[in-house]
Amino acid sequence: MRAGSPPHAVLYRLHELAYRTQYAELKERAASAGALLPGTPGTLYERAGTGRAYVYRVYYSAPGRQVEDLVAPAHDEAAIARAAQHIEFARWTAEQVATLRKLGFQVADKAVARVLVELHNAGAFDAGLAMVGSLAFMAWLNELGARAVAARTQDLDLARRQRLRLAAPLPFLATVQATRLPFVPVPALPSSAPSTSVKLPGADGLRIDLLAPSTVLGRAVRAPELEWHAQGVPHYDWLLEVPASVAALAGGHCVPVRVPAVERLVWHKLYSSAARHADAAKADKDLLQAVTLAAIEVEQHDLDLRASWRASPGPVRAAAQRRLPAIRRRLTGQHPQALDAFERALR
Repeated sequence: MRAGSPPHAVLYRLHELAYRTQYAELKERAASAGALLPGTPGTLYERAGTGRAYVYRVYYSAPGRQVEDLVAPAHDEAAIARAAQHIEFARWTAEQVATLRKLGFQVADKAVARVLVELHNAGAFDAGLAMVGSLAFMAWLNELGARAVAARTQDLDLARRQRLRLAAPLPFLATVQATRLPFVPVPALPSSAPSTSVKLPGADGLRIDLLAPSTVLGRAVRAPELEWHAQGVPHYDWLLEVPASVAALAGGHCVPVRVPAVERLVWHKLYSSAARHADAAKADKDLLQAVTLAAIEVEQHDLDLRASWRASPGPVRAAAQRRLPAIRRRLTGQHPQALDAFERALR
């Protein structure tokens, strides 16, 4: 730290135990709920037409867009009762997520929720798809019961380490468009290259990037089971080798997802931070996310960073060592235990 410069603020604070317990119950129930209802919980509505009556679920799939999904003929009491139970669970979930948002838990927006629900219901996360990037950081904060500053993001980064274990192809573009949101492919550069991203209209529209391991940053990697291409990122094979099961809070939903193991996410964030030579803001964001997760794990769970650092790829270790001065500036004063853990790992 430069002489005379003020210390950085404390990186995180823990939620109260009662709130962490509330999140844990929500996550557990969502994990065992099976398919999740898209959009708002909605209501059941009986409609009589050509001599037969049918029950529909009426809900909003997106703000201002009301839709109706057929549930069953009006005489199928068992199917209607199941639908009512699903709606009741969705309402309870939305209430829990709204409360957790007010308490400082990380909650992504409704567009993210709509995509994650669609992918969850299609079995993509069970098949090996992972959520990475800032939304993975947000999910880990909730999982670790911590409050911290998380920059709002309009990016949803998804990654696959290898071919997903799907019984049949799951077309990526068609799957995200099944949300009834107007996603379109993002043109690649050069124009002959395949697209690896989709986006909603507008400067602030949600962008979804599909990522995969590659020795060359930005190289297009075929994902035949998704009928799409992914953008290559170095050392993603290592990052995604042992994913963790967590929950993503988004909109009014709690969606079971997979994310990278927290200690690997720390080191890869530092690697990304060191590689962002032309974007100081994103480099600082990656650094902040890395040291925040490390501080929580070291100070609350006595994580020893040395074993995970030694097991990481050589370029990742070298990048972390280059970022040690910046790590010191972030941690000096407020987080001596975390700084000591980094010093012992990187010396």
